[in-house]
Amino acid sequence: MPPVLVLNGPNLNLLGTREPAIYGSETLKDVEARCAGRAKVLGLATDFRQTNTEGELVSWIQQAHGQASGIILNAGAYTHTSIAIQDALRGCQLPVVEVHLSNIYKREPFRHHSYVSPAANGVICGFGPHGYELAIEALANILNANKKG
Repeated sequence: MPPVLVLNGPNLNLLGTREPAIYGSETLKDVEARCAGRAKVLGLATDFRQTNTEGELVSWIQQAHGQASGIILNAGAYTHTSIAIQDALRGCQLPVVEVHLSNIYKREPFRHHSYVSPAANGVICGFGPHGYELAIEALANILNANKKG
């Protein structure tokens, strides 16, 4: 099975140092290790990436069709601004789980709207780095259901 593509948007490369009261003290490398470990237990592989560039996220999503089994996406601030990312997700025809470290609904009102959500199978937010592991499990369930169905 092709790998699960785990995509991370702007400023997530600063995890561990950026606003640890909101985002925690784990680094993006720690999150990557969590994802790889949980995926391995579930018989999956991951392709973990981060970019600060919206266009690069769009390109990765477009390239995922036929190259990945599904996408886990933390689009960071682009969640709230990018119609281009939503369009790419709709076009890639893969299952998508949206993930956020913080509970975006307990934060500033502008963070309550997501352009990713309408193109995602589900959203996990507010569980810190563990949310990525939950997203891996959710995607594994979707993939297994698709095999049976």
